[in-house]
Amino acid sequence: MAYRAAVCDDSAVDAAYGTELLQAWAAEREIRVSVEQFGSAEQFLFHYEEDKNYDILLLDIEMGKMDGVTMARTIRQDNEAVQIVFITGYSDYIAEGYDVAALHYLMKPVSREKFFAVMDRALDKCRRNARCLNLELSGEMVRLPLYEVRYLDVRQNYVTVHAKEEYTVKRSLLEFESQLDESFFRVGRGMILNLRQVRRVTRKEVFLVDGTVLPLPRGGYDALNRAIIERT
Repeated sequence: MAYRAAVCDDSAVDAAYGTELLQAWAAEREIRVSVEQFGSAEQFLFHYEEDKNYDILLLDIEMGKMDGVTMARTIRQDNEAVQIVFITGYSDYIAEGYDVAALHYLMKPVSREKFFAVMDRALDKCRRNARCLNLELSGEMVRLPLYEVRYLDVRQNYVTVHAKEEYTVKRSLLEFESQLDESFFRVGRGMILNLRQVRRVTRKEVFLVDGTVLPLPRGGYDALNRAIIERT
């Protein structure tokens, strides 16, 4: 599989170095990565409006009129899957990265060893994001990326998959478990949670990142907390 990356930096020297590191990492890992360079956030976003098919973004923070964090917020409005890595000479912005689900901050000057380790994590996430649930609905096949799934619950003989939309199919939860990865955890008999969508857990409830509140079955608290620690 070929991956696509963009380096956005208003320093031509730093952009060239980031591109060089990406290409060296791809060659060492024996994967194909195409890399494009952009000199400003505005230039990238203009291109992005027409073509959003990127897997990895390396973003400088201190750029011209629009900084990298503002740029990332724009991207995150409709793209949860792309891996965003900030490159900066200052640590002041690190807290803001949590708002845009940044994978990592790399401090300038960027070391090859640290860069390769972060790209390995990005690659792992890209591969996981490529996995899908296949749902047969009214004579058509829907491929739903796993990262979009918040949770699944069962009622009688039907399972509802809760994502950006809801999909209800006549299947068992057990059948779905074989299609899911380690970021999903079965809570009691009637629900499977995407652990990466969990914001907070109490003894009685689970709070998801989108504000959804779900009842937690009796005895489920300890097992769920353990799964979150071990799997995420």
